[in-house]
Amino acid sequence: MKHILILSCLTVGLSGCSGMSERLGLGGGADATAPSEAAMPGASPGGQTGLAPATASPPPTSQARTADALDTTTPEQRAAASAPAAAGGRALGTTVASLGSATEPGLWIKTPLVEAEAQGRVTNPATGKSSTVTLIPIAGSATAGSRMSLAALRLIGASLTDLTTVELSIDG
Repeated sequence: MKHILILSCLTVGLSGCSGMSERLGLGGGADATAPSEAAMPGASPGGQTGLAPATASPPPTSQARTADALDTTTPEQRAAASAPAAAGGRALGTTVASLGSATEPGLWIKTPLVEAEAQGRVTNPATGKSSTVTLIPIAGSATAGSRMSLAALRLIGASLTDLTTVELSIDG
């Protein structure tokens, strides 16, 4: 009786973990963790992106273990994103950013400071570096934190493991 009870508890406990390997990118083949084109930051229904740097290819699922391997933006995309901002942007405010999903390619920040997806700029006041990014809305108060892509954090010289205060502006 004791063995049946233990096996039942283990079976129920492990059944909740059945989809974890796919969500963590630990199995399920090369297509299991590749985001669809429509799910990529900056993608529109026609497959075109409003922001060229957001079109980076997804990282290789089995070999990606370092920031260099996970950052799939090209040198051209990084150069375009770090080019000086055009006049006419509007400041949105500051937010504390942490690393978002390292497997989501492109240059983006998910923040409660916007209500609709838009192209904008993120600046790291500590380094003075900035990058063009796709601003993606998330639920929360304006004082809630934001999540930024690996590529964007690297481009503005922010730590991948620390919380970084950044300034956001929207193009237009």
